[in-house]
Formats: sequence, C-alpha cells, structure tokens
Amino acid sequence: MIQRVQSVWLFLAALTLFLLLILPVVTVPTSTGLNWLQVGGIYSTANNITQKTVSYSALFGGTILAGMICLAAIFLFNNRALQKRIVLLAIFVIILVIAAIVYYALNIPGGIVGAVFNLGAYLPFLSVIFCALAFRGIRKDEQLIRSADRLR
Repeated sequence: MIQRVQSVWLFLAALTLFLLLILPVVTVPTSTGLNWLQVGGIYSTANNITQKTVSYSALFGGTILAGMICLAAIFLFNNRALQKRIVLLAIFVIILVIAAIVYYALNIPGGIVGAVFNLGAYLPFLSVIFCALAFRGIRKDEQLIRSADRLR
C-alpha cells in the first residue's frame, strides 16, 4: 500500500523541504556585494569572497525535522489515524519554519528593501499544500474503508 497517492504527496513535501536546505530564500544587494538568506544562515559576498556571516542551526534543524516527519509519515500507511496526526504535526512544524524564515528575512543585513525573493521563499508554502493534499488522501482512504465495512 505504499503506492497510495498520499505517499506521493508526502514524498513531494519532504523533497521540497530538503531542497529548501540548499536554495536561497532572500537575496539583498548591498554596496559592497550581496547578502542572501538560506535556511543554514546568512551568507555574504564581497570582493568575490563568499562567507557565512550568521548561522541558524535551529532553523536548519527544524527544516530537516519537518522533512523527516513527512518521510516517516509515508511508512505509517497501516495506521491511518496516526498518519493523519503525523501529517498535522508536519504542517505545524513547517508553519514554525515559515515563521522563523520570515523573522530572519526581516532582520537580514541591508534590510528587506530591494530584496529579491528566490525560489526558497515559496517552497515551505508548497510543502504545506502537499501535506494538506496528503491529509485529504488519507481521509478519503478512511471513508472508502468505512463504506466497504458497511457493505459487509
């Protein structure tokens, strides 16, 4: 039963969260170079030298945790009630990650004025949508099982 549609949605949610680890979220041009926010921290480029100026290990760990929760939920297909609770937990953790990203983006050196929002800014929202679609698929499976039980 791993090939159910919610397994695909949960895998896509995990994939988008793991892509968030390597893609920049916000890029801000400064007078000396470029600052950008990734989940791991703030990076800056000046005189063709790239360095990590601030590290966000809690945000990095939260993103990995959300991705691992989505992956773990795939293998709970035998217990649909627990799988639904795990998907709701994943959505909650992803929302916390989104809140942290917004907070750190607002405090990026150089300010948010003139910032360019990259693909990483949209990936957490996409993963929430994928988790919601997985939740809907799990709920439809439960309804199908209940209707089959009524026929017996």
